[in-house]
Amino acid sequence: MRAATILERPWRAPETVLSAFADDPWTCAFLSGGGSERARWSYVLRDPDATLTLRADDPTDPFAAMTTLLGPRRPSHPDGPPFQGGLAGLAAYELGDRIEPLNLARQAAWPDLSVGRFSRLLAFDHQTCRVLAIGVDAADAAAAAEWLDAPVRPVSRAALATEAEETTPARTYEAAVADVIARIHDGEYFQANIARRWAGRLTPGATPFDLLARLVEQSAAPFAGYLRLPGLAVVSNSPERFVSVGVGAGAGAGDELTVETRPIKGTRPRGASPAEDAALAAELLASDKDRAENLMIVDLMRNDLSRVCTPGAVTTPELFRVESFVNVHHLVSTVRGRLAPGLTAIDLLEAAFPPGSVTGAPKVQAMKSIARLEPPRGPYCGALLWAGFDGAFDSSVLIRTVALVEDADGWRYEARAGAGIVADSDPRAERLETETKIAALLRALKEPRP
Repeated sequence: MRAATILERPWRAPETVLSAFADDPWTCAFLSGGGSERARWSYVLRDPDATLTLRADDPTDPFAAMTTLLGPRRPSHPDGPPFQGGLAGLAAYELGDRIEPLNLARQAAWPDLSVGRFSRLLAFDHQTCRVLAIGVDAADAAAAAEWLDAPVRPVSRAALATEAEETTPARTYEAAVADVIARIHDGEYFQANIARRWAGRLTPGATPFDLLARLVEQSAAPFAGYLRLPGLAVVSNSPERFVSVGVGAGAGAGDELTVETRPIKGTRPRGASPAEDAALAAELLASDKDRAENLMIVDLMRNDLSRVCTPGAVTTPELFRVESFVNVHHLVSTVRGRLAPGLTAIDLLEAAFPPGSVTGAPKVQAMKSIARLEPPRGPYCGALLWAGFDGAFDSSVLIRTVALVEDADGWRYEARAGAGIVADSDPRAERLETETKIAALLRALKEPRP
């Protein structure tokens, strides 16, 4: 089986190209920004040749169905990007109920899994300012190249929402945090990630893409993404990788696959001056509480990866690194391994989902508390993912994410922000952390574009 066909074209910004197709169902984009080492490649996909949608009452095994839809492994093009076609879409948080049955409630609008199989795409290399039109054959690559000629859609400059209702008020959230702390002291679990919810409506005429464009402009993130489904949309400005599988340039079916996860735990706001900013970053790095919180999730993710990796191959090459984004500093660690022979990225997804950084430790006990204290999450804390024909894989943790549902009056939205609660958490401090995390989304929704 031959590798993909690749056509090189002049640079255009991915969000500009996406604008022409953003309202079409099954349009998908992975937008990397912010200048980090993980912000090299962006992708725009549309017109899948097959789709898979599984709702709660569908007994189909999602992981077997994804494996079948993806088909046999194909070689990658040696001069191509990490993603050269394959599956892309959404794994909602409640997909985890199919792995560890907890009888989780669902949001009626959102399927557990929504993925398409894409035989053509555009890849945007931010490092070399190239656009690559990619297809499984020459015809598909040429069809993708034609997307670059579509007319650009103007983006709204007005406020996109007039208000954002706190459906989880501060007092209610602090009480939930206190409840979790008490359960930690009783030995039920070590950590649980509990979120608050904001909701509202987009203004008439505003679209999910308008929100994405605003976020890309104001606070670009390395794992931003967009997915348009019939009557639904996900807009994400996530800074966090969930799990990835790298195959290397030109890899074949027998090559070793490298696995990575980069959990985030620990947050501080950015400072008003360089001195204050540096002090806040130093405070985060020195915080025993934040290090302990991060280490718990590192241990959890090491365990998840060990289920599908070669014994003894899981390592932690980077622990407690401060990474700075437009609105916050985060404490990030890296866990790596080698996928065991005969296993695939879909096996990795099943072993690790939902992300440990947004559930807690032990994961199942933490998920029980989340279900008790929060309404169903839907896309929030799930993953936006792609799975390549060549065995490669990448996925984001859907934090800093807005889920939108279309009705007769336009678009309803909801957004959440959470905090990892540990034994020495302070309810007020954790509540303030959620407000720091949600600030960029609320600003993009409520403030007009300059």
